[in-house]
Amino acid sequence: MATQYTRNLSDKSGTTHAVSVVSRGKPYSDLDLSLKLHPIRKDIIPLRDDAAVKNAVKNLLLTNFYERPFQPAIGANLRGLLFEPADAITRLALRENIKGVIEEYEPRVSIQNIRILDDSDNNSYHITVTFLIKEFDSSQEVQILLRRLR
Repeated sequence: MATQYTRNLSDKSGTTHAVSVVSRGKPYSDLDLSLKLHPIRKDIIPLRDDAAVKNAVKNLLLTNFYERPFQPAIGANLRGLLFEPADAITRLALRENIKGVIEEYEPRVSIQNIRILDDSDNNSYHITVTFLIKEFDSSQEVQILLRRLR
């Protein structure tokens, strides 16, 4: 994504010149945790731009407190709330944890919608977070299935 700015500048003789500056967006890259290999290079395929930001959001949501060394406060602690009673208060806590961790640790995105569906028959929550990547002006969606095993 390139942005162009035009500005008039004058030199020592007083002549004005139109100068344009082209600004390119910072490319984002991330490691794909599925570790798929490139068929030709036999190297791990990195994630780029939208996919990298989407992967970063998903990793933040799936991280619990105290899972990252020297950074105990990072995480949404969604699995910790999975064992609470399946009621409106738990859904509100899930929503607040998701909103808080994304706003605090992912400045590249702004949240558009958080949808939490309670599937108490299967002891699970279906969570869908829709967000806008600010630099690319693209809307992305992350879906997570939180499931309690018995």
